[in-house]
Amino acid sequence: MRVFESGIVSILLLAVLVVIVLSVFFSFFPVMLWISALASGVRIGIITLVAMRLRRVTPSRIVNPLIKATKAGLGLNINQLESHFLAGGNVDRVINALIAAQRANIPLEFERAAAIDLAGRDVLQAVQMSVNPRVIETPIVAAVAKDGIEVKVKARVTVRANIDRLVGGAGEETIIARVGEGIVTTVGSSNSHKDVLENPDSISRTVLSKGLDAGTAFEILSIDIADVDVGKNIGAFLQTEQAEADKRIAQAKAEERRAMAVAQEQEMKARVVEMRARVVESESEVPLAMAEALRGGKLGVMDYMNLKNIEADTQMRGSLGKPSENSGNDNKNRD
Repeated sequence: MRVFESGIVSILLLAVLVVIVLSVFFSFFPVMLWISALASGVRIGIITLVAMRLRRVTPSRIVNPLIKATKAGLGLNINQLESHFLAGGNVDRVINALIAAQRANIPLEFERAAAIDLAGRDVLQAVQMSVNPRVIETPIVAAVAKDGIEVKVKARVTVRANIDRLVGGAGEETIIARVGEGIVTTVGSSNSHKDVLENPDSISRTVLSKGLDAGTAFEILSIDIADVDVGKNIGAFLQTEQAEADKRIAQAKAEERRAMAVAQEQEMKARVVEMRARVVESESEVPLAMAEALRGGKLGVMDYMNLKNIEADTQMRGSLGKPSENSGNDNKNRD
């Protein structure tokens, strides 16, 4: 009984050991992948697959795209795909792009597709955009015509990918910016906003004539004006702001002149008071001069008396010539 149990244990241990050995063997020797490649007409040695494992390359990510390329008749070899994979490229996406380009009769070589992929662009999407153009919708672009009316324009730009300029060519943001610049230029050069509303196709003609796709990764096929709206009266708003600013400047200048006038008035009042003080000072010297004249015998008593009589007569005449307050009140009552 014990011999039987020990035999079972030995068989189980042997089976586990066989499983482990087979697992290690198939992990380093992808036999099934090698058989699939041979069945697809791809001549590749098992030692090559093992060498890929040693170079830390996943064989399936090289062999499966190579099978597709061979079936499509691209004429690629395993070294090209492995070098692109080691450079950090997406081998499967490149092969799909080459197959799509071949079906669409678009000239595209493997080296060009690999360069586009390594540049960070989706080469398969670029081929698809070459076959099926894409429509880019610009945001609302506001521009002001010469009559001061704001015009808001939205455009749709139909573009096709230019594979030859994908490496180093500008992207969609540049296309949108250039189209916006063309819209602003066209609307700004119009004499009236009505001209833009009547002929929106003038914007498309002007923008297309500028060659906005130069230096970009796209080719502009058409520019269609999707919507044109009238915005604010910017000219009237600016004139109102200018008039308000002019009014404030005029008020400031008037206030400055008023302040200068008040200061001059106060200065004149001060000068009047000063002159009155001088008159009073001069009048105070008259009695002293008369007294000095009397003491010196230059003025007699009779002359002094005659002078007093003349002053009294002058005061009387002056009082008779002035209207009295009662007479003014009587005249008001009569009215």
